[in-house]
Amino acid sequence: MLQNDPTSPVSPLAAYPPLPPAESRTRAPEFYGFVAWSSSSLLFVLYLLWALLPDSYLLRLGISWYPNREWAVLLPAYSIVLVLLTYFTYFALALAHTPAFSHISTITDSRAHLPPPDVPSPYLAHAHPNAIPEMYDIPIGLVNRVIYGPRTPPAELPPAGRPH
Repeated sequence: MLQNDPTSPVSPLAAYPPLPPAESRTRAPEFYGFVAWSSSSLLFVLYLLWALLPDSYLLRLGISWYPNREWAVLLPAYSIVLVLLTYFTYFALALAHTPAFSHISTITDSRAHLPPPDVPSPYLAHAHPNAIPEMYDIPIGLVNRVIYGPRTPPAELPPAGRPH
């Protein structure tokens, strides 16, 4: 092995221009794509001929039986309805599996890292100098108390009929 060889451990530079990659892929997807494109195009042309040609032309071509022409309109209409119903179904399933606003899963999940219940106030550990407290998720109740203050009982409403 020479010292200036590009694969030498003492020469980390790659060869320029880079070598072409080894051809290892198959061309089968290209053939499948061509067959799918050509067969769908042929079926579409046959559909248009069936839907638009008069009966006399079809009989001259030797076609003696074909489905009723109303299916030329019904098939696209049913297809559009089927697509719309599919969207509606997926939307309804998503709504059905969405938890209510009052459900606990809208606030926390199974991955929440909460402090163990026997640890007395782990959130105050940051108050000590040079302390690096352990990282925990903050419960929503504590967040609400810090932002909105402690819970106070609601003020009594004045009796009805008296001005306040």
